[in-house]
Amino acid sequence: MQAATLRGVIITIDGVAASGKSTVASGVARALGVPYVSSGLLYRAVTLHGLESGLPGGDLRVLERLQAQPPRLEPHAEGNRVHLAGRDLTDDLHATRVDEGVSAYAALPEVRAWVDEQLRALPAPFVAEGRDMGTNVFPQAQAKFYLTASPRVRAERRSAERPEDLDAIEAALVERDTRDAAQSLPAADALVIDTGELSAQEVIDLIVAQVREKAAG
Repeated sequence: MQAATLRGVIITIDGVAASGKSTVASGVARALGVPYVSSGLLYRAVTLHGLESGLPGGDLRVLERLQAQPPRLEPHAEGNRVHLAGRDLTDDLHATRVDEGVSAYAALPEVRAWVDEQLRALPAPFVAEGRDMGTNVFPQAQAKFYLTASPRVRAERRSAERPEDLDAIEAALVERDTRDAAQSLPAADALVIDTGELSAQEVIDLIVAQVREKAAG
């Protein structure tokens, strides 16, 4: 399926932390020949900017600084990059301190509205990945999916990427789930997929098949 076939189509992939959203969204985007958009990177950019500015968690003064010099999100099928003032922030956005601080900013309506504005300005087609893409940002999306898995499964996946204690990672994920509960619910018309027993490729294939079926119908 080529991007032209999906002209104007938005596909949303939401889910809990470490459920495989980024990997799956990138795979789906590559299979369909469209960009994928990681909303989480913009929230992480806000958080990193706040941390580097010495602001306490959730301080709205960070928006004044970002509006004066906004980060630029580059969506590609193979991955997203974020630049600010000529600096590539992408690698720094996955630091543990950003993990621990992002929920405080993501919970602020003003920050969410700012991120939503950046996302809605992007031209379709694309795959949008995050927590409330199908419920709040793109409720008109033609295909919606929600990924979940048990905290233990998600912790095992994350521990493969970071040299941290498995139990500590799991506890942090459970706490993150609680903090993000209000922003991380599946849309009523989303297909919920438990990724615990599936490989990333199996999830990608399932979503691509569903999108192709919708486009054909």
